[in-house]
Amino acid sequence: MICSSIHSTFDTDLYPRIIREAVSFFRDAGIGNMAPGEYEIDGRNIYYQVIDMTTKNIEDGRPEVHRKYIDIQFLFDGKESIGFVDDYGNNQVDQNLLEERDLLFYKDVSDMTMIAMKPGDFCVFFPNDVHMPGCMREANMSIRKVVYKVNYDFYKNSK
Repeated sequence: MICSSIHSTFDTDLYPRIIREAVSFFRDAGIGNMAPGEYEIDGRNIYYQVIDMTTKNIEDGRPEVHRKYIDIQFLFDGKESIGFVDDYGNNQVDQNLLEERDLLFYKDVSDMTMIAMKPGDFCVFFPNDVHMPGCMREANMSIRKVVYKVNYDFYKNSK
């Protein structure tokens, strides 16, 4: 997992090319003017979702993991908490949507760390990173975020 900000200037050059491209996209794409929805950059190898949502109580969050895609979650507007923990393979499955949506929900996950996100922050979640996005910080609020999806096999072959 990587967590940083598009405003950071000292670490961007250390990231793999695809993550650097995502950070540049977040800086330059005019996300505030985009309609919510899904957009392709390189077919299903790289695509993104613009999401307007209201944050929820942490108790209502659903820990999730993906196996085929890396999630790069970028907060454009509002405040959000995202839970995070490594997937050691011992979590109880709540709902398996891997075939349909590359999405696996877990029941209660222990030792989750909450990351406080502000506008400009992003987190990169790899297939072994359980994450629980969309949770409130101080209060429930409307947020705008982008989830930038990179096919994991494409990522490994493009280094």
